[in-house]
Amino acid sequence: MKSSKPISILGESILPGESKTIDLEIAKLHNTAKLKIPIIVERSKIEGPIILFTAGIHGDEINGVEIVRQLITKKINKPKRGTIICIPIINMFGFVNMTRQFPDGRDLNRVFPGSKKGSLASQFAYHILTEILPLADYAVDFHAGGASRFNVPQIRLAPNNPELKVLADVFNAPFTLFSKNIAGSFRNSSDKLNVKMLLFEGGKSLDINESVADEAVSGVKRILAHLEMLNPKLNLNTQESDTIYIEKSTWIRARCSGLLHDNGTIGTFVKKGTVLATITDPFGKFERKVKAPNNGYVINANHAPIVYQGDAIYHLSKTLTNGNQ
Repeated sequence: MKSSKPISILGESILPGESKTIDLEIAKLHNTAKLKIPIIVERSKIEGPIILFTAGIHGDEINGVEIVRQLITKKINKPKRGTIICIPIINMFGFVNMTRQFPDGRDLNRVFPGSKKGSLASQFAYHILTEILPLADYAVDFHAGGASRFNVPQIRLAPNNPELKVLADVFNAPFTLFSKNIAGSFRNSSDKLNVKMLLFEGGKSLDINESVADEAVSGVKRILAHLEMLNPKLNLNTQESDTIYIEKSTWIRARCSGLLHDNGTIGTFVKKGTVLATITDPFGKFERKVKAPNNGYVINANHAPIVYQGDAIYHLSKTLTNGNQ
């Protein structure tokens, strides 16, 4: 656990009991306009852990931004003890342009640990990893499904990590997926720095979904209560059912191109052979059913009206567990 002594971010000190917004500014827009990334820090006078909440690594994943925004506006980020750091938008360039990537075309979540003199995305990764992440004991990074693919609210964590498993139990999202860390990802670098990070997925890009945000905010409050950091003025949300753990899953891909007619099975348990959707041509010549290849939960659904052969259209669980590893 980090001490309650002054912490420093980008050369600015934040004392116990202080609130401060620090702007990260590495590069300007092409028209020379400044582009600042606010880092919002709230410290209690009481010693405790440091937890980091981040979103917007992919600039078009607006739902994550909304979640961290709510943590701030609802004053959930004002801790009973310890320190809470919020970065609602890491990839401000992508957010401004409503795109996933940095202007250099790179995916920020694949260039960690970055480089001080590398590409623009690499430089941002370097500063996040050297200036901010090492301060944290815990972190939650918020994402949404790419393109038109909608993720049910879910936590992702690496398998065989008992400490993260405890946190996932506490967060208690509707679903929890065991997935290996990806090389170059924020989560992978976090693991190497021994910062205990959960990755939240929910909703789809360029969209705000209130129910997904509600699930995430409730999970955050449970995590903070578990760490004895939740402001006592806030009500703690309880979950009636336990998270459903998924060890293995499979992607169902379109066997032909056409118009996708989704049957609304997202988040539900379906049996093998259940018709998840129908793909048709626009001229009334054919209709082809998309069937579940096995029993499982539909944890991602493609909401695009048009798909091409080979497109990922559904993510279906294969192996479930009660959480015991």
